[in-house]
Amino acid sequence: MRRPRLGFTLIELLVVIAIIGILMGLLLPAVQKIREAAARISCHNNLKQIGLAMHNYLDTHGSFPVGYYDPTVWPQLDNGPGWGWGAFLLPYMEQDNLYRQINFNLDVGDPANAAVRSQFIKSYFCPSDQLYTTFTVTDGGSNSWTVAQGSYVACNGNDGVDDFTTPPHTGAFIRSVTGFKPGDISDGLSNTLFVGDRTSKLSYSTWIGGPTGALNPFLQDPGNFGAEVTLLMCHAGPTGPNTPGVFDADSTSSPHRYGVPFLFGDGSVHFLSNGIDINTWMALATRAGGEPVSGGD
Repeated sequence: MRRPRLGFTLIELLVVIAIIGILMGLLLPAVQKIREAAARISCHNNLKQIGLAMHNYLDTHGSFPVGYYDPTVWPQLDNGPGWGWGAFLLPYMEQDNLYRQINFNLDVGDPANAAVRSQFIKSYFCPSDQLYTTFTVTDGGSNSWTVAQGSYVACNGNDGVDDFTTPPHTGAFIRSVTGFKPGDISDGLSNTLFVGDRTSKLSYSTWIGGPTGALNPFLQDPGNFGAEVTLLMCHAGPTGPNTPGVFDADSTSSPHRYGVPFLFGDGSVHFLSNGIDINTWMALATRAGGEPVSGGD
């Protein structure tokens, strides 16, 4: 009497392994798509929360927050203290305790603000981005500062924060001492970009603002610095015209690749694809350009 065979033969085992490999190959892309879809929803919700905080700030102060706080008149160089729009929104982002720890009279880079400026806030981070929680900026010399990572930057317009284009700083968030009122945004809140996503693969971003004199590195171009840490420009001047998902360290460079989720001034969030008309894209970046805007997401 023959004993019953136990287990698999080598050929049967190889067949089973091959089948499992094929199933895994079919399932992994689907899992990745599901994860990215979930990340996009989470990112969308973060921007909606920021939009609600913007309007709560408006109700309290009569204007939207500044891009970053600096009383020095442009085109002079920054003179601090450099607190960004994200810092001013903290009480409306369920971060009132952290807000109360900030000494807004001192520079972002002041040692007294060291603990605050390195606080990572999940609502300011896109889950599709690479997580660092903090990063370091330097003045090119002996000074360096650790600041909290963020994924969202506010729209400065179609030029850089310290560019000499005419007219300069056409977006809803600029270097100033006071933010704009809705009446200053004559293009209409529903036609004006407020805050967009930017990946950390090209340049770091933060909600806190920037220490005076700090240089943010272009991560794909070692040794070069100058990327904005809390603001963005949509059209990068001589390197443009850019699309929303273009990988430019000063502009948007969404981790979602196919475009950028953007908060508009009315609190709505739209995903701007790379197929958007360039003139429309640039018109949305201005607060009072008077340009016609057509099309949708």
